[in-house]
Amino acid sequence: MDFITIKVTCDQALIDVLIAELFEVGFDSFQEFDDGFEGSCEQSQFDDGKVEALFSQYSNVAFTVKEQEKVNWNEEWEKNYDPIIVGDKCIVRASFHKPQPQFEYEIIVTPKMSFGTGHHATTYQVLDYQMTLDHKGKRVLDVGTGTGILAIMAEKRGASNIAATDIDDWCIENSEENFSLNDVKDVTLIKGQIAEVKDSDYDIVIANINKNVLMDQMNDYAERLVDKGHLILSGFYESDIEDLEKQANEIGLKKIHSTTRDKWAMLALEKRSI
Repeated sequence: MDFITIKVTCDQALIDVLIAELFEVGFDSFQEFDDGFEGSCEQSQFDDGKVEALFSQYSNVAFTVKEQEKVNWNEEWEKNYDPIIVGDKCIVRASFHKPQPQFEYEIIVTPKMSFGTGHHATTYQVLDYQMTLDHKGKRVLDVGTGTGILAIMAEKRGASNIAATDIDDWCIENSEENFSLNDVKDVTLIKGQIAEVKDSDYDIVIANINKNVLMDQMNDYAERLVDKGHLILSGFYESDIEDLEKQANEIGLKKIHSTTRDKWAMLALEKRSI
């Protein structure tokens, strides 16, 4: 299937806002840069009029749109993908790399177009934190699973029941493949938004998305957590921690840990009955 990519040049302060607005008009995969970001969507979801109307509201923002054919991302990634070592216990590698059994956790991924291979600081920080958090026998929900890497780590850490969601067909396809590569069998994969998740008794909820989506959906995450359950958030900048923590406090979520890496942040919260 062909898809549309949009390259946006803008100030850092506008990136989260524009990503959230493009998400609302059909774009569902994003990659951020120092001077802006790129987004993509299936060609069938692209509405030129809505995109033009969106950007007409902003000055000093430039964008270009182009069509692209679906390419062999396995081949492209094989040329450029290097293993990632998280802490001293975990390695994330592609299937074409040699096994490295000296690591306690070895995660194999076929990256394709999905976000979340461990290279980005947000995914790295969540993986690092997961290795300190008790998953044994826990119920885990991974929202916006991407490659499925965080759900895979949850299974390796002993979670007994795992659900993973994503709105992107590429991510669903990629996570299914990665679950198979890592012999992960007991994951319920859901295509859709958080509203599609009907259960409400998860011990751990993970959401590595972006600030605007996290702010919009935080109450949904909290409603699906048991008391004393843990919410792990990432996909935002260090400067956003205060806003996220303030909203979290209002709905009974208290900060228990946070980390930063390359200006990106991870925030761990615990649900406490008000």
